[in-house]
Amino acid sequence: MNDIACVDLFCGAGGLTHGLISEGIRVVAGIDVDEACRHPFEANNAARFIKEDVGRISPKRINELFGGADIRVLAGCAPCQPFSTYAQRYDVVGSPRWGLLYQFGRLIKGTRPDLVTMENVPSVAKHAVFDDFVETLRKMGYHVHQDVVDCSLYGLPQNRRRMVLLASRLGPIELVAPTHDRPTTVREAIGKLVPITQGGAHPKDPLHAASKLSELNLERIRASRPGGTWRDWPKHLVADCHRRETGQTYPGVYGRMHWDEPAPTLTTQFYGFGNGRFGHPEQDRAVSLREGAILQGFPKSYSFIPKGGPVHFKALGRMIGNAVPVTLGEVIGQSIVSHLGAERTKGKRKGGIANVARKSLVA
Repeated sequence: MNDIACVDLFCGAGGLTHGLISEGIRVVAGIDVDEACRHPFEANNAARFIKEDVGRISPKRINELFGGADIRVLAGCAPCQPFSTYAQRYDVVGSPRWGLLYQFGRLIKGTRPDLVTMENVPSVAKHAVFDDFVETLRKMGYHVHQDVVDCSLYGLPQNRRRMVLLASRLGPIELVAPTHDRPTTVREAIGKLVPITQGGAHPKDPLHAASKLSELNLERIRASRPGGTWRDWPKHLVADCHRRETGQTYPGVYGRMHWDEPAPTLTTQFYGFGNGRFGHPEQDRAVSLREGAILQGFPKSYSFIPKGGPVHFKALGRMIGNAVPVTLGEVIGQSIVSHLGAERTKGKRKGGIANVARKSLVA
């Protein structure tokens, strides 16, 4: 395969990058404003981390990172919070993060990469900024494929639906077909990890740590069953907010995961028992940070903090919950490799895919 270089905007802890690299896509750099992402990105991936605001970086800088690669890929998975269903009840249009897709579009215009990929929450497609982004790509001659993907159909042990966009200047492109006939379960993903207690951690893996529960929440999780809700509890354990009529519609909090099903969609607060159905199926605690990372597709050995570094649940929960699942990164990588293989076959009569790519840059 011809030389490929990918720059990962909004790279975070490196979930997308790790998946792309595993499929043979060379990622040369990841860009993010969060310095805490430097260690996990660089420690687990043969790529450079650049702490910089994507809204300020220049197309010239991106082109320098691409170097002389034959095929250039620009990935940009902007923060999803402004587009989430939950955020719609607030004034998020004024948030600086709202315009990050426009910044991504600006960099595409200035660099003209051969391929573009992004992922976000499904509701991003309801917003004008997404329509503008897609229209920009099409006007520039990209073939655009977009679809809402159920990640569990590709082996992620989690019910996570994401909007995935692929665009190519070389020809039509699409996501590879689902790879799994049945979802990977929570048991298959984390069932063999060493048991720990609430507030405890595994001595050899500081990330296999569970947040401490109050005495009340310890009673609550002991009264919870996999797949159940707080409605199963004795009345004295039910929170006041859930007793009111306005709280009756939130049965998904304070729940346990089910061993033989995929996990629910992980949020940035998955480490807290009361923040969703994040209770361990069997042990009286919320899932650990390591378990959350595994449910996001990260390898068990993925390093998120330097050796001996502090374990901050809030920071690490945000990093893991916001990550592009590694499994989805692999699927995107497979789709790019398959596309380039098909275009290479077509391009043999046109002097090879590298020449086709160079011609597209001049167009």
